[in-house]
Amino acid sequence: MKFLKHSIILCCTFLLVGITSCKNKESNSALATIDLKRGELLLCSSEQFGKVSFSLSCSYETRETFELGLSLLHSFEYAEAEKIFVKVIDMDPDCSMAYWGVTMSIFHSLWMQGDLSYLEKGERLLAIANTLPSSEREKDYLDAIGVFYNNWATTDQATRKLLYEEKMKELYIKHSDDIEAAVFYALAVRAVANPNDKTYKKQKQAGKILEELFKDHPNHPGIAHYIIHSYDYPELASMALETARRYATIAPASAHAQHMPSHIFTRLGLWDESVNTNINSVSSAICYTERVNPDANWSQEIHAVDYLVYAYLQMGNNEEAMGQLRNMQDVKEVFPKNHFASSYALIAIPVRIALENKQWKEASQLELPIIDIPWDDFPWEKSMLHFGRALGFSHLGDVAAAENELAILKMLHQEILDLKKENFKYKSGQVMIQIQAIEGWIQFAKGNQNEALAFMRKAAELESQTSKHPVTPGEVLPADELLADMLLAYNKPAEALEVYELNLDGHPNRFNGVYGAAVASELMGNEEKATQYFEQLVNLTTATVINERVEIKEAKSFLNQSI
Repeated sequence: MKFLKHSIILCCTFLLVGITSCKNKESNSALATIDLKRGELLLCSSEQFGKVSFSLSCSYETRETFELGLSLLHSFEYAEAEKIFVKVIDMDPDCSMAYWGVTMSIFHSLWMQGDLSYLEKGERLLAIANTLPSSEREKDYLDAIGVFYNNWATTDQATRKLLYEEKMKELYIKHSDDIEAAVFYALAVRAVANPNDKTYKKQKQAGKILEELFKDHPNHPGIAHYIIHSYDYPELASMALETARRYATIAPASAHAQHMPSHIFTRLGLWDESVNTNINSVSSAICYTERVNPDANWSQEIHAVDYLVYAYLQMGNNEEAMGQLRNMQDVKEVFPKNHFASSYALIAIPVRIALENKQWKEASQLELPIIDIPWDDFPWEKSMLHFGRALGFSHLGDVAAAENELAILKMLHQEILDLKKENFKYKSGQVMIQIQAIEGWIQFAKGNQNEALAFMRKAAELESQTSKHPVTPGEVLPADELLADMLLAYNKPAEALEVYELNLDGHPNRFNGVYGAAVASELMGNEEKATQYFEQLVNLTTATVINERVEIKEAKSFLNQSI
């Protein structure tokens, strides 16, 4: 994709980049010591980022620039959003909301950064902003984000996020005609949702606010984006399908906006749509990278590739999945550095490919990616690797090696608990599910049926009580699916079918789930259901030109014999 430099115009008039403000940007000595992102706006499309409107008490000529920054912010184009808000500061150093804009650009509420230097930066920016003239509403915005940055060294992150939500609620109620107040409040509500709450109370609350707003503001990028995040769960995903199909057209210039619909497509098993939107996202991300850091890969690209590989695997398209894996194996540097979305994906992709294909030898030989990432800082991500290795060894009958991997999983579980970082209870819970599953498959390898099924049922029960993290398209292997595989291996096809179908309710159109249900049905002598599931499997893979999956050959053979 050809890079289009935006220095003057985006949509109407953007007569800002390269223009020196009549106000001296060095007039504030405190501001001069803060590391702020500056430079030309780096975009890969002349298309828009959506439509927002915000009334400012700042210089009139900054309004359009500020609104562009808001649009970028709503699509999580954080680096470019910060540049825009800094440009507003340079044009009007007394514009307090521009400082707010920078603090929001470094406040990634749905997935907080590991590097805490942004907290001091935000605190210092707000200290300056609070000395500037502001309207009552602007002061309320500053006060709201202020509770997150204030006392950050002594107050834990979860508490500060809750305080921010409370402040945004006050702002939302007080300024009921302010669309942005409502949108940012909804995001704050979603950000404090408990990932273990299967009632999705907070998600539904945020979604309701946003859905009402969307009726009158159908081109607002934040409303569409946050609806998707609010309903990114199997039980809720259908509520966001229409929005998902609109978001990429609302903000076509955003790599993240191109990717985000696939969260819903993945929940609903719409693999063609997931592939198409992630291909667009990857292309946009690569274009951005070519100007920012051509020797590295943007985390946005790697995140989209994780979803792309997941979709390809469900379509039986190993050729494309392996092609993406080879691309990721060539990654030498990632920006932002040590971003957890890219760290997660770089480990998850090879693990998924090995486990989805039941390549147990390859799974047992999985290694950490060779890249300058401090993997010891990512125990949850590392657990996937050892989970994959343990499954590989146990299926190969190498109990000692599997038990060694299990010991590592238990160590990582304790490490997560000891760190007590954001979502540590959720992450430790995910590792505990892996531990229970591996205990089960080790017992399976030892020939202990009762113990094996007990552990595997416990893993499935634990997983049913939690939800997936927004960074991932899904578990590297669902516990229900693993339980059903074990039941099938123990020649319990009726029980296996029940569990496969339960799993497919939450993971529709999963290749291995559909195949397992077909085999279980065939073993039960239920030709009608076997035909239904084998036909579904073949239909899932019709778009795959080269398909070497033995399961497809088996499906076609069964269907031919049934004619």
